[in-house]
Amino acid sequence: MIYSSKQNALIKKIASLKDKKYRKEYGLYVSEGIKPVNDAIKFGMPIEYIVVTSTVIEIIEVTDDVFSFISDEKTPQGALCVIKIPNVDKIARPKSNAVIIEGVQDPGNMGTIIRSALAFGFTDLYLVNCVDCYSPKVVRSSMSSIYNVNLYKGSLDQVLAVLNGYEIIACDMDGKDLKSFTPSKNYAICVGNEGNGLSSELLSKSNSVVAIKMNEFSESLNVSVALSIVMYELSK
Repeated sequence: MIYSSKQNALIKKIASLKDKKYRKEYGLYVSEGIKPVNDAIKFGMPIEYIVVTSTVIEIIEVTDDVFSFISDEKTPQGALCVIKIPNVDKIARPKSNAVIIEGVQDPGNMGTIIRSALAFGFTDLYLVNCVDCYSPKVVRSSMSSIYNVNLYKGSLDQVLAVLNGYEIIACDMDGKDLKSFTPSKNYAICVGNEGNGLSSELLSKSNSVVAIKMNEFSESLNVSVALSIVMYELSK
């Protein structure tokens, strides 16, 4: 059966997942593209539906027009899957060193942070007042890394409570030189909003503050780039 109507209830449901409101209502998110779909199957993600155009494989087959309606991509590849969202509100203690992300709003930055965190072994990420990490742009930017990290959402007090006993390391331009800093055995790195950085509350509750020292012609780094450098240096 090929779905050819945008008014079909299932098609409308899947298309609605582009909106945060409906991702929350249904507890589902979309991962689009041939590689992300294959990776979702490979990593055993809780897939609800796989949607493809007739040029790919026959699962939930739709017309190109219907796929464009469902898709968030400008140039769709003709394959996407709908995956159950984990309970991100149930905050658990990390299995190793962690990252606190406060106020990051750009989907591309969030996706890159998730991708870098997995690369450097930081699989527990704690989100405070951030962009929806299951939006199509975040999922796409993570390049399938979102399948293999734990994302927890909560207030700053909730996050710090579950990280009790961890050294809280804030990233701020006024901190100590990262190159001469040695962290404790268990630690959590903190980064903040693209424009405003970390809140004064989180800075005041941090045990250490580090900075990436740059030349006089540079003002700052993109938050995802800065965090990637800090994770790389501290993970060594």
